[in-house]
Amino acid sequence: MNIIVCLKQVPDSTKVRLDPVTHTLIREGVQSIINPYDLYALEAALRLKDAHGGREAGGVKVTLLSMGPPQAEAALREALSLGGDSAVLLCDRAFAGADTWATSYTLGQAVRKLGAFDLIVCGKQAIDGDTAQVGPGLAERLGLPHVAFVRRAELKGSALAVERLTDDGFDRLEVDLPALITVVKEIGEPRMPSLRAKMAAKKATIPVWSAADIGAEPGSIGLPGSLTSVRKVFPPPVRGEREMIAGAAGDQAEVLLARLRAGVLALKL
Repeated sequence: MNIIVCLKQVPDSTKVRLDPVTHTLIREGVQSIINPYDLYALEAALRLKDAHGGREAGGVKVTLLSMGPPQAEAALREALSLGGDSAVLLCDRAFAGADTWATSYTLGQAVRKLGAFDLIVCGKQAIDGDTAQVGPGLAERLGLPHVAFVRRAELKGSALAVERLTDDGFDRLEVDLPALITVVKEIGEPRMPSLRAKMAAKKATIPVWSAADIGAEPGSIGLPGSLTSVRKVFPPPVRGEREMIAGAAGDQAEVLLARLRAGVLALKL
């Protein structure tokens, strides 16, 4: 069984910078991390691998796929140290500035180049965009059935039995393979790498594919291939007045209670 896990390297949430011209995130030279939800996606794939054996035993092979600048290679090596079998980095200046439409197209082209697969696993969303569109968009590009917000996944023959998180609980359903799922954190806590795995990941060869390598059309990738663009970026306006109440906790509570009582009295009047 071949599983593809899509990973994204995102800027550290405390160090986000925007390009003043394109209004897109500046990723080069910025401290980055693996998108947390993508770590849950990797954990979901690795649990299937644990349950059915690795590729050496004719079981599950986990391939990692990421699109980003050269520094995204570090994210792939970290994912390899957690248990991934192989990795591919999509890296080309032409990919820069892609929205979710262009990103799903680029990933779809890479998946086709990778060849036969049974399952694609993505995190439910990336913390830098919070759109939750790339996973479902990739499924549509590839003509795959997909299930979002999966909290549990188990192989059942040629199908995948899943539990899909909803506002009121969860649904149980089965989806025929090949398919794509996006997972939530309830799928399971990501594992930690061993020292041996870290050393092996440092030596691993990670192919880098350009737009030409995946046969991408120039007008379908990056900014030219994006259907949306950021026109303006601004902080939300401060609403209302704020006041810090100093003193011990008991004194703060008394002051706050007095203010609330005064407010209630003013409303009655």
